[in-house]
Amino acid sequence: MKSIAIIYGSSTEHTKNAAEKIAARLTDYNPSLSDIYNGDEEPFLSNEVLILGVSTWGVQDLQDDWNDFFPKLEKLDLSGKTVALFGMGDASIYPSSFVDAMGILYEIVSRKGATIIGQVSPDGYDFEYSRALVDGRFVGLPLDDDTEPELTDERIAAWVEILKPHL
Repeated sequence: MKSIAIIYGSSTEHTKNAAEKIAARLTDYNPSLSDIYNGDEEPFLSNEVLILGVSTWGVQDLQDDWNDFFPKLEKLDLSGKTVALFGMGDASIYPSSFVDAMGILYEIVSRKGATIIGQVSPDGYDFEYSRALVDGRFVGLPLDDDTEPELTDERIAAWVEILKPHL
């Protein structure tokens, strides 16, 4: 079994709550949970699978703690790592930058050599543009607890099933 770290940044607890829900669905895999606020690089170095959670603030802005960690992330070698991404966004207020922060993380981790898993179809999402949409698919799991909180659990459950064959 591969070692798994779920690493998230959360300003309003939405991303933390999603990370905990993902962890609960992966209990058989014994994932660790880490808040990026602590600035710790160790979970990136000691785990084979990284599940990264980020929220988008404003237009194309990373959540503050991810923004602070970004210089460290740019120095990491993620070759041989498997990365899954989930992102929080608000499609009703920011339809033209929906989950852009997830796209920003995707760009850096793919440049750093990671293998990305967990892409999701945009079907069922109502937005105008997203930096996280690559080749017609989201680079990870978009969640919108502001507009569609009733869909979060269902979307997480389906996404975790997509991830399991890679764990």
